[in-house]
Amino acid sequence: MAQTLQTDRNRTVDQIMSHYSDAPGVRANIYRLLNSGRLAGTGKLVILPVDQGFEHGPARSFAPNPGGYDPEYHVKLAIEAGCNAYAAPYGSIQAVAHDYAGKIPLILKVNNHDTLCDENDPVPAQTSSVKDALRLGCAAIGFTIYPGSSGWKSMYEQLRGLAEEARENGLAVVVWSYPRGSALSKQGETAMDVVAYAAQIAAQMGAHVIKVKLPTDHLEQDAAKKVYQAEGIPVATLAERVKHIMQSAFDGKRIVVFSGGGKKGEESIFEEARAIRDGGGNGSIIGRNSFQRPRADAVKFLNTIMDIYAGKIQ
Repeated sequence: MAQTLQTDRNRTVDQIMSHYSDAPGVRANIYRLLNSGRLAGTGKLVILPVDQGFEHGPARSFAPNPGGYDPEYHVKLAIEAGCNAYAAPYGSIQAVAHDYAGKIPLILKVNNHDTLCDENDPVPAQTSSVKDALRLGCAAIGFTIYPGSSGWKSMYEQLRGLAEEARENGLAVVVWSYPRGSALSKQGETAMDVVAYAAQIAAQMGAHVIKVKLPTDHLEQDAAKKVYQAEGIPVATLAERVKHIMQSAFDGKRIVVFSGGGKKGEESIFEEARAIRDGGGNGSIIGRNSFQRPRADAVKFLNTIMDIYAGKIQ
């Protein structure tokens, strides 16, 4: 029975990897992401991202659970919970890599944005490099783009250069594709058509793993709305919307994980995980909803999400 389970898991990962034509070094690091933690070999991922201190400020991020002010707290949590990977900006990875590189795949977030300056059209700054990721023993780089921002051109061009350098050096590329900017309404940032477009852009930019927010059933663009209605694209349930996001990411041939968003109740997140699973998504990249809970509660919370993805909990 154990051998059959292992064979099935190998087939699942091999099927995912058949869609990637990268060099062996890059493929090895994608395999590392898929074959680490409690979900190893299932084709599902739960990644702990902790860039919120940079993005939202320390008190907003860590005061609910003060242990989180220490970067080591987070990597220990990711390992204890059995996450597939830990993602963070340069300072946090630098603080822990000496002791934890190789114990869990690390993803270096190479660009970041803060909220001290209110911007209608945000453009993140590059805060670290591919060279830093290699020196710190990372499996991948992470990069945020904001489709809908007037700064899209510089972001896409910067991503192209960093992604090329990452692939040349055997690193995987994870793209946070978050619609935001003056071209969109607030509701439009999570609109079905807009999030699907963001997933497509990330795939076209060469992302190996794509992170997007869960979409609502709102349709932002008039031209897209006409097509959704004319073609009868199902968007009523969250599982249907996840399925359409996967279609938009090369018909499911790219790994897509979904953001956990701001702190909310456990049952709400568990229902979202079920919808991601049932819609064919690859998992979650979930930060504040994890590390803002007491450690034991966070481990139990993450393990429950993993069990939902593994099919142990319906």
